Amino acid sequence: MPAHRAVTVGGGALLAVAVVLVALNLRPTITSVGQLLGESRAALGASATWAGVLTTLPGLCFAGAGLAAPWLARRVGMARSIGLALGVLAVGLVLRVIDGQLVVLGGTLVATAGIALANVLLPVVVKDSFPARIGLMTGIYTAALQAGGALGSAATPPLEGLLGGWRQALGSWAVLALVALGVWALAVRGGRVGGTGRLGGDGEPRRSLLRSPLAWTVTLFFGLQSCLAYVVLGWLPEVLMDSGVSHGEAGLLLGLVSLIAVPISVTIPPLAARQASQSGWIVGLGVFGLAGLIGLLVAPGAAPLLWTVLLGIGMSVFSLALTTIALRARTGAETAQLSGMAQGFGYLLGAAGPFAFGLLHDVTGGWTAPFAMLLGTLSVQLVAGWLAGRPRYV
Repeated sequence: MPAHRAVTVGGGALLAVAVVLVALNLRPTITSVGQLLGESRAALGASATWAGVLTTLPGLCFAGAGLAAPWLARRVGMARSIGLALGVLAVGLVLRVIDGQLVVLGGTLVATAGIALANVLLPVVVKDSFPARIGLMTGIYTAALQAGGALGSAATPPLEGLLGGWRQALGSWAVLALVALGVWALAVRGGRVGGTGRLGGDGEPRRSLLRSPLAWTVTLFFGLQSCLAYVVLGWLPEVLMDSGVSHGEAGLLLGLVSLIAVPISVTIPPLAARQASQSGWIVGLGVFGLAGLIGLLVAPGAAPLLWTVLLGIGMSVFSLALTTIALRARTGAETAQLSGMAQGFGYLLGAAGPFAFGLLHDVTGGWTAPFAMLLGTLSVQLVAGWLAGRPRYV
């Protein structure tokens, strides 16, 4: 038996449920903060700079901890690594609501480190445990990830009223992490991914992917689509409100962007994974996003719903970016390396997007230059996505 098969769980129904529950935990930590940021700042006496650091930490932590995930999996095993990620996430969620400004930042750093580890390792579980259903399982867990983000945004304000404060509302998301941890432990108990199984054994020599042009292409594709997503999620409401859209409607349109990705994530990756090349699907979705950006640039107030729908379809390429990571590697060990590289460097690139967009807006006083940057970013993404989708291996 090849050494990399030591990470295999055996893709059963319980494992599929566990993967979905893990994915549900990968966004509420981030999306729940924005709803209560004003109240938490007032209660803590925090500055706008503190708030900026708080909202920037996740992207930076995704990069750092993501690069460390393959190293951790090699040493403690796949099942234990994801279990550890969920435990770290739960601890961070509780930690960030028990004290003042620095503790909130520290807890957020801990929680997002757990998210980053799971972000990188879930594609490996799908690759090794559902080899005949890579597209389907990637689509399902990507949809769960998107749904978790929407849930964090929508459910946190009611939780504040129900539980009696912003600390209780933000801390309550630790319960979801603990539920996922319990189901994960049951799903991998006795499986070959558990126990002492480690990613990549002595019989499987490891090589650096930093010398692989295809690995860098996949990383560029992942990073550029992350850049576009971060900019849209951070700036779309302000762009729409500047064109005359009300505050409430702008918020609903932003929620629609994430909602659109759910059905697309379930349907498109399974279809794309059945084909040797995913390039056509990647470029096809990207063209919708390009149309949405052009609409927002030329006439943002003319059809904001249409532009938002087009953007949402274009941003759904995230599910194909994750699918590509699994399909461009031969083994679980290579998948972990590629996932760590693509998400580590990719999220770092993505985190720079909102800053550059805002800087261009401040310097020029308008939206033309920022959107020109986005159009250039998406154009390069289309090329990188086309190349990443071709049937080759790193």
